[in-house]
Amino acid sequence: MAGSPSDDFNNIVINQALGSLWTSNSGDEVRNQQYQAAIAAMIAVKPADELEGMLAAQLVAVHSAAMEAYRRAMISEQTAYGRDSNLKHAVKLSRVYTELLQALGKHRGKGQQKVTVEHVHVHQGGQAIVGAVATGGRGGTRIEDQPHAAITHEPGQTLPSEIEAVGEAVPSACG
Repeated sequence: MAGSPSDDFNNIVINQALGSLWTSNSGDEVRNQQYQAAIAAMIAVKPADELEGMLAAQLVAVHSAAMEAYRRAMISEQTAYGRDSNLKHAVKLSRVYTELLQALGKHRGKGQQKVTVEHVHVHQGGQAIVGAVATGGRGGTRIEDQPHAAITHEPGQTLPSEIEAVGEAVPSACG
């Protein structure tokens, strides 16, 4: 449930998540439901390692705290100051929740950089370069003066795609 092969680690992290829940005003049945919901949330994250397990526990804790702040802000006897303070805390906690989700996605590889090629110039016998290229000279050449090559390939034929490192020259299909 917390992403570790170690039962001790999993138990500690799950107990930390459960300990973060606001349960002091809850009866036994409601408290049990809160615990079951927190455990279900931890399982739903499907942590693959200890770091993901800790992030899952933090997600449970932050969500619980944000929802409690929202609940307190809506108490009818609440003063305007109390309502405003609780709403501000709830919004901050909601932002933290989003940041934790982004950190989890980044850790899982969903935050990888995407490269979009908009325009490519390939001269006869030349190579296409993937990555940022900075030239040190002044004046440079204008794009309008460069020959344009169409990027084509035969259907079913695969284009070379092995890139050793960003900025390295890679073979291109010239036609």
